[in-house]
Amino acid sequence: MKLALATTTAATALLLVGCASKNDARYIDPQGPQTVVSIDRINIQDWNNAAERLVASLLASGVLERAPEQPAVMAVSRIRNNTQQQVDTDLLTKNIRVALNRTGKVITTTTLGPDGRVEDPLAAEVGSMQAFMSGERQRTVLPFYTLSGKLLEDRVRVGNTQQTTFTFQLSLTTTRDGLAVWEDVQQITKQGRRSSVGW
Repeated sequence: MKLALATTTAATALLLVGCASKNDARYIDPQGPQTVVSIDRINIQDWNNAAERLVASLLASGVLERAPEQPAVMAVSRIRNNTQQQVDTDLLTKNIRVALNRTGKVITTTTLGPDGRVEDPLAAEVGSMQAFMSGERQRTVLPFYTLSGKLLEDRVRVGNTQQTTFTFQLSLTTTRDGLAVWEDVQQITKQGRRSSVGW
């Protein structure tokens, strides 16, 4: 009886696995070859690839070692989105910040931001409160570098084939003199008739 029950259970499990299709939801590696590739949108693998290439370029330039204090303090400025998509540019900048912070060559400030919009308002408020309670002027660590950039896209179609190029532009500027000490452009081009799975 136990053998028959075990055999039935195993057969049912195999049947369920066999019935699963490619249409069933499943987990995949966001950096693996089975991600969805859409021609007209920036996909997760595009953000990851662009960030990886830009970080490699910045580190290879050696400019981070030129900051008078190490690790260099960096603030993220405005990343303009000139594509037809509504995107959160943190998909690019957060990957870059994490990678740079892990090198030990950069520390990112989260209490300064463009137009007074800070990433961590609580940290900014606590700093002000501590300065007020101690009767001292608040000590703000100013960034030596700022990171800014722009996202662009170019679309073209020939017959049923469409092609989109997404351009990721970044600049690293010193706050001391306002000069761009590093710049790079990375492009990702996708072509086809329709979206697909895998690349």
